[in-house]
Amino acid sequence: MTRRSDRSHERIRVGEAPAEVRRRHRQGLAATVLVWTVCATLAGTTGRATAGGAAAAGSGAGAASAAGTATGTAGTPAPSPAANHSASAPAPVAAAPSLAGYRREIEGWRAARDASLRDPNGWLTLVGLFWLDEGDNRFGSDPKGRVVLPAGKAPAVAGILSRHGRTVTLRAEPGSGVECEGKPVTERSLEPDAKGQPVVLHLGSLSFFVILRGDRVGVRVKDSQSPALAAFRGLASFPVDPSWRVVARFEHHPQPKTIPITNVLGMTDNEPSPGTVVFEQGGKTYSLDALDNGDGTLMLVFADPTNGRETYGAGRFLDTDPPQDGKVVVDFNKAYNPPCAFTAFATCPLPPRQNRLPVAVNAGEKKYGEGHHG
Repeated sequence: MTRRSDRSHERIRVGEAPAEVRRRHRQGLAATVLVWTVCATLAGTTGRATAGGAAAAGSGAGAASAAGTATGTAGTPAPSPAANHSASAPAPVAAAPSLAGYRREIEGWRAARDASLRDPNGWLTLVGLFWLDEGDNRFGSDPKGRVVLPAGKAPAVAGILSRHGRTVTLRAEPGSGVECEGKPVTERSLEPDAKGQPVVLHLGSLSFFVILRGDRVGVRVKDSQSPALAAFRGLASFPVDPSWRVVARFEHHPQPKTIPITNVLGMTDNEPSPGTVVFEQGGKTYSLDALDNGDGTLMLVFADPTNGRETYGAGRFLDTDPPQDGKVVVDFNKAYNPPCAFTAFATCPLPPRQNRLPVAVNAGEKKYGEGHHG
């Protein structure tokens, strides 16, 4: 995953990007929800609709940003629609919105989620993930290179990525067109996503940057004109069901605790877990171990019997606002697909065994296409 700072998924590298990424994703999604709310207000919606939209902006949920999960940023998109909580103090955790207001809130959240996936730098723009060998790695459109860029969008040989341990240095060919921060570049050290925001290189509609996942050093490639982005027609979701918005008990771990989280590459990292959320549904009690988003909000990586049929086979993500007074709202209507549901080039975390619910969660996003990695 990544974030601590990013658990966006790096101190946590198992998931999907560095921490800074998820933070930017949540902020971007919150801004999109705010715009949606303002538009609704100008269209003549009642003041209650504005409150519902604001609630969506202040509510957690939905990346990998998702940019997915999550929203697009140079470092890593984020699939998570959680908002920027520094703007104002959150409302009392137990306060339940009216039914009409709640439906508007979820509609606003879904609109923001859709916008984040359509971002020209989001998860749908990923077109490649290549693991570097020690030493020189040639990159360009030549299929014999180590990092193969899309044909017609790069020279056959654009340059060399030289890896020494966890350090990567770019040596671009003169006239290759490779740029960094809007200026041509021929040689420079490339900071990976594990240290916050990575150094992003651009070549036409392509962008690429270095990622660290455990001991592996890779290059992630995006194309703002990717076929997957052009083909995106939106997401399907279960009907809004207020019964799946639950006020859970938050059981804080008195001592620092980590839980092993394995990603789709089979790599396992021990991730910080601030506590466990315990909730009731249908007269039964369930619990989920939470991960720390690094800003007080929680991330839940869970599985349930709908996986592989109605929902993505490898599970879903869910973000919450910070717990208050031992309680936290867990809104499964905001459960969202991890980045791996949209691309084969993400490295998403998988639900730990204790987060595999025996009850079908018929709420939140349904699976997108055939998905990847599960």
